[in-house]
Amino acid sequence: MKRVVLTSQLSPDEPRASHDRRSSRSVIAACVLAVTALVSLFAAIVTGPADISPMEVMGSLWGHLTGGIPAMSPLRDAIIWEGRVPRVLTAAAVGGGLALCGAVMQALTRNPLADPYLLGLSSGASLGAVIVIVLGVSVALPVAAFMGALLALLFTMTLAKGAGALSQASVVLAGLAVSSAFAALTSLVIFWSATGDSYREILSWLLGSLGGADWSDVAVAMVAVVVCAVPLLGGSRSLDGLLLGDTAAEALGIAVVRTRSMLFACVALLTGALVAVSGSIGFIGLIVPHAVRLVAGGTHRALLPLSFLVGSIFLVWADTLARVMFEPRELPVGIVTSLIGGPIFAVLLLRMSRGRRASGF
Repeated sequence: MKRVVLTSQLSPDEPRASHDRRSSRSVIAACVLAVTALVSLFAAIVTGPADISPMEVMGSLWGHLTGGIPAMSPLRDAIIWEGRVPRVLTAAAVGGGLALCGAVMQALTRNPLADPYLLGLSSGASLGAVIVIVLGVSVALPVAAFMGALLALLFTMTLAKGAGALSQASVVLAGLAVSSAFAALTSLVIFWSATGDSYREILSWLLGSLGGADWSDVAVAMVAVVVCAVPLLGGSRSLDGLLLGDTAAEALGIAVVRTRSMLFACVALLTGALVAVSGSIGFIGLIVPHAVRLVAGGTHRALLPLSFLVGSIFLVWADTLARVMFEPRELPVGIVTSLIGGPIFAVLLLRMSRGRRASGF
């Protein structure tokens, strides 16, 4: 029987020393990125239109974490603890979660252009959010967006199963169909019902914004990351096997349909929760995994955690730019991620194309 070797295992052509060096580089990269993420969080909290010093930020954080009273005015403390801290933490969770979901989706579908929104989740969440905005009950926006994402997932999976086995091709095609249908319904609701200030609120949400993030959003994003990221990170070896094809994966003892269904469900739940608190923020789930692969390779044991860290750092700084670039006006962060992500993806695409030509493919 033909022997199949997972990418996470040693191949006959790969010396153990080379494998150990690659593992060491991944560990070092993870440590460097973790420190960079912590520094980025603190720097983003310090940065903003209000002139707040690092010592004031440290005093506010220390006071709230220890139960004391920060030695500053209530207004400045509120800017830090009620404004910047939850916003920055939400950005870190959303950015990391979207990058992680993007890496998993690209492996599940074996499609380098896949992103977390491929299942129609973004369009479903957008429909739910737009409906509650035009009805004037924006307080229910996160719940409506999450329910819309789950509804889109239900339609996508039902359509994919109706088309045959739950394969990557059927899921991708079903997701595209559901996404187009929900996007059309969203446009219809906006055209028919949106009036006055609801247009601006709808546009801000559709472009992605963390401007209204509070501690409840932090809780939703963090809980979703903890609950869903654990099985996704634990499925790294299964993702390596699925990249070899369904037949080879089954030969390796992977329950293909069950594993793919579980990972799709985790991606959908995590993406739905993140979109519910941030709106549709593009390019993170698409470009971050490709950028990380250039350094860490394609082994998902390293790719998934590193993608999470890079995604967190990327969105924290993108949101910081959105806050300060045109102060006192604020850009939706989705505009910033697209402006940065588009050129980066073009560079990555050209680099991968040159690599394929050099290898004869």
